[in-house]
Amino acid sequence: MAREDARNWHDFTKMIGLFSVVTLLTFQGAVSQRVKVEPEVMSYPSQAVNLRCAFTDAGGIQLTQVSWIYEPKEGERLNIAVYHPNFGASYPTSPLKGRVRFTTEPPSLSNPSIQISDVKMTDEGKYICEYATYPSGNEQGVTSLVMLAKPRNSASGVTVIASTVVTGAQPVVVARCESADGRPAAQIAWVTAVNGNATSASTAGADNTVTVSSQYMLVPTAADNGKDISCLVSHRTQAKPESFLMNLAIEYPPQVTIVGYDNNWYVGRTNVALTCQATANPVPTTIAWKTMSGQMPDTVQVKENVLTVLKVDEQINTTFVCEVKNRLGTGKDQVTVMVRGTRLPVKGPTTSGVIGGLIGVVLLLAVIGSVVVLVRKKRNQHNGDGPPKYKPPPPNKQQTSTTSSSTDRLNTSRDPVESKDGAVDHLYYAPQDAEPSTDLDAYSDEEYNRDAEELRYAGTPSGWDEPRVNEVPPLYAPNQYKANDYHDKEDDHPPATGTSRGDSFVSQAMFV
Repeated sequence: MAREDARNWHDFTKMIGLFSVVTLLTFQGAVSQRVKVEPEVMSYPSQAVNLRCAFTDAGGIQLTQVSWIYEPKEGERLNIAVYHPNFGASYPTSPLKGRVRFTTEPPSLSNPSIQISDVKMTDEGKYICEYATYPSGNEQGVTSLVMLAKPRNSASGVTVIASTVVTGAQPVVVARCESADGRPAAQIAWVTAVNGNATSASTAGADNTVTVSSQYMLVPTAADNGKDISCLVSHRTQAKPESFLMNLAIEYPPQVTIVGYDNNWYVGRTNVALTCQATANPVPTTIAWKTMSGQMPDTVQVKENVLTVLKVDEQINTTFVCEVKNRLGTGKDQVTVMVRGTRLPVKGPTTSGVIGGLIGVVLLLAVIGSVVVLVRKKRNQHNGDGPPKYKPPPPNKQQTSTTSSSTDRLNTSRDPVESKDGAVDHLYYAPQDAEPSTDLDAYSDEEYNRDAEELRYAGTPSGWDEPRVNEVPPLYAPNQYKANDYHDKEDDHPPATGTSRGDSFVSQAMFV
């Protein structure tokens, strides 16, 4: 129980202490905000710089004195300017004496700003504007003076020799970069595709400046020669980093390759050549051709790095050697020529190429066929949604053995019939519509009745008025002839007065 109480009391005291610290810091922050200063001021040497200070919200507070205190990065704090309303301004002994003064004359407690002329690099540090007040005590604001010195930037490459088995794989410096006499210290970075490491160092310069040096190191190889490497220097006095582009300079002996032999040098072949290709740093000084047999064939011509065989014969059946020299050593390559009796057949297209071409053609045809099928299918679907594109034929006409249709009667030629008084009987048929009616199921509706009514007056000559309005002749003349005069010669029965709908598509004849 006692242990638990002791532990609780310890935790309580820790909380009280933490609360007190937070309260004190908050109070000091609120108090220090009443002294307004600039957090940071930058200046170049030999310039004049103003350090501003003001006390705000002085209600209920009595300002008694203001002092400026210089705090260098190394050393003790020094009073450089003091103002008291009763005693005036004072400038104690300091490295700034004679170069510091209040900006207003006479000074005031509400605006005790100062000016430092002919600023030196050693003037860099913190400047504290401190008020003596009653009853709250001292209140202050801090300004950091940053002295700027634009550095002198430079970069250079270092020529090195490529690592070999003899020298070993040891990293060496291949490029250097320097930012001298700057304030504050510069930042140096490297940009390159080669695999290496950078080291940097800073040294103090004159008049409180700093010199920064950086070196780039790698294990040099012939493949790295000529590759780009850049040094980037960043400084507060520069709007953007300054870049220095360099090329690695790595020296190595010649590396030689002979090209041009196609393994098809046959007897009688003319104007074939071998070319000696060499890379080196420094550049090669000499290029020489020779044979392993010691004697150059008569049909061979040599011009610099090209060896030309005017005509292939048995003497060309040898080994050709190309030697290239520079300051660091010698490099060489050789080719053994085998002279053939006959020419090798020219290689045609490979089987795999032919097969690949056939597969490509088949795939192309398959794609085209698929597209055509899809287009036709889509077109058929689109056409199937609309009305039919053709008119169905009329139904077949049904005829019975006992009664002939009206159409047959109309199409059958007849001889005129003479009456007893000698008059010739003329038959008149009403004209037929341009197209027969095919709506066989409309006899029970109003449309059929309307059509029948119109058909009744179809024979009305053009220019007559509608029969319903004007008086029209009867459908046939008075029956002044005998009924037998109209009988068909082939059929003794009288003509049918009505025809079934299935027998004809025209109206029955009208007699006039």
